[in-house]
Amino acid sequence: MQRKAYVPGVAALLAALLTGCTGGPGPSGDPVDSKPGDAGTSAPAARPGKYRTLPEPCRQLDRGTLDRMLPGIREIPEEDQRNKTYEGAATVTYDTDRHVGCRWKDDGVDASHRLLIDFERVVSYDNTVSDDTEAGQVFASKMIAAHLPEPIPSDTSSPSSPSAPSPPSSSSTNAGKDPGKKGEKGTKGSGSGAPSGDTSSGASGDAASPSADLQPRALQGLGDEAFLDDQLSGSASVGGHRTVTVVFRTSNVIVTIEYEQQSGPAAQGPDSKEMQDRAQELARRQAGTLSE
Repeated sequence: MQRKAYVPGVAALLAALLTGCTGGPGPSGDPVDSKPGDAGTSAPAARPGKYRTLPEPCRQLDRGTLDRMLPGIREIPEEDQRNKTYEGAATVTYDTDRHVGCRWKDDGVDASHRLLIDFERVVSYDNTVSDDTEAGQVFASKMIAAHLPEPIPSDTSSPSSPSAPSPPSSSSTNAGKDPGKKGEKGTKGSGSGAPSGDTSSGASGDAASPSADLQPRALQGLGDEAFLDDQLSGSASVGGHRTVTVVFRTSNVIVTIEYEQQSGPAAQGPDSKEMQDRAQELARRQAGTLSE
């Protein structure tokens, strides 16, 4: 009899505890099923991202755009091969709902080019973290991994600093500051702006005064946030290999555009400004397409 009396007592105690956790009884005296996330008990679940699908990457570029970025395509004599090159090659992924991409390449007489467009749709599996916030964290990790240099001031002759040193490549003062980092960036073949004698970058022609506009950098006015990286291997004047990468985020989609040029041994080296302009123009078009 004592055991039979004890069980209802435990049930009553559990019911009282549950009633306290769920916000108390309703108007009829029955417990109210208030789940975490209901108004008045906790913050609502984070909103999902704007994008639920991804575009077909190999259909994003028309032939005119590909002709500008991959001029060697027009030099392919066989029509079937030329048409196949225009179509591009889809990136192999395991979930096309989350990650897709397409690659194109040409092998011209004086230079070869490679182009990649990659779309990544980020989804948060934490109800308290929105897809946009999660995508922002993924974007930040990509930007950190790029090791972008600190911006070079565009004006070092300001009245407030009359004795400001010359740009980093020629300043003995700057040479004494953290030489390890400068050397590391130089060995990566940092694109225009690294003190490597790159005079093909569209700057004034003085290798000691690289243009700050062509430095690897964060970009403004492209998606929610964006950055550009520019890496050069070999000579900037003859031959050489340059890779320009533009990454931007729009809501919960991250777009990566990677544009490469390998110049022939006797051909003019890849031009930083030209490649950056083409990559940024393509990125702006993709951002506009996603916004539609």
